[in-house]
Amino acid sequence: MSQSIKFSNVNTVFSKSLKQKINDHFTSTLQKKTGNRKIFIKATILLAAFIILYAVLVFVQPHWSISIVLCILFGSNLAAIGFNIMHDAGHNSFSDNKNLNTVLSYTLNLLGGNIFFWKIKHNIAHHTYTNIDGEDHDIEVKFMRIHHDQKLKKHHRYQRFYFPLLYGISYLAWIFYQDYEKYFRQRMGVSSERFNFPLQEKIIFWTSKALHFGLFIIVPILYVGFLPTFIGLLIAGMVCGMSLATVFQLAHVVSETEFKTINLAKVEEEWMIHQIQSTANFATRNKVLTWILGGLNFQVEHHLFPKISHVHYPALNRIVQQTCKEYNIKYNEYKSFWSAFRSHINVIHSLSR
Repeated sequence: MSQSIKFSNVNTVFSKSLKQKINDHFTSTLQKKTGNRKIFIKATILLAAFIILYAVLVFVQPHWSISIVLCILFGSNLAAIGFNIMHDAGHNSFSDNKNLNTVLSYTLNLLGGNIFFWKIKHNIAHHTYTNIDGEDHDIEVKFMRIHHDQKLKKHHRYQRFYFPLLYGISYLAWIFYQDYEKYFRQRMGVSSERFNFPLQEKIIFWTSKALHFGLFIIVPILYVGFLPTFIGLLIAGMVCGMSLATVFQLAHVVSETEFKTINLAKVEEEWMIHQIQSTANFATRNKVLTWILGGLNFQVEHHLFPKISHVHYPALNRIVQQTCKEYNIKYNEYKSFWSAFRSHINVIHSLSR
């Protein structure tokens, strides 16, 4: 179906104006659109934290109470590597060196995922057909209804109570089950078209899964035993899953964003306007959160310009808001994390009925 969905290309003055202003910004400031020194420093800090936390947990083995705190930090660190390094590299925006982007995008494989699948699911499907049921696989969450076109089932009435558990186990379900599901059926979703799966990618899939299994399961079991490994992996995995899922949901599944029903495979708006309508920002003034989330609280700017590094989003934010005002286009932004979170709960509650 996605091949035939078309966005309006009539009267695209907004898109042309916005693109021109963004290009002018980079020309006048003499900056590259990719990452700068800040992103390299951040990547170094996060990867060093990964090595230190892993080494302390597995080889030093502090008291169990300290280990629990370190597992929580380790889970947060895994999510932060995803937000800051893998995400930019996967969009080829981390560096202007394509080979470096490719190498750093494989940090997802280090964390147990698969960058080949992610690029199909995220870069192509999610970024093109945002919040369109059947096309955006990121809104296909098992046991949840987050689009009005999805069938209402009996268990959905309780989704506002059980969603934290689902978000928590989402990362572990992704790396230990859903990736294998995609591998063997060669489809992103149940009704998706089959994707081309080169032999090289199949080899990378099994090699990186084996390395991840060795690093996260075999080595810890040998050093700390089965039960501590299981508990530690569960804590870190749930913290990581909750972080990843929540940040995504606050960007798209909130009361201000639109969920369109597509008739005759046509979207009435131009692509950029559709992205603004289906996406929201939150807590953009919070510099600590912006640093940790890799600018993914500036989700509107990211969706409009996915090939521009997150280090530039605060500057782009002002240009995009001003242009939206000029063309009378509603811009979605929540002042705080908690106001966006409350809005998300309201949406999943309304879709449970």
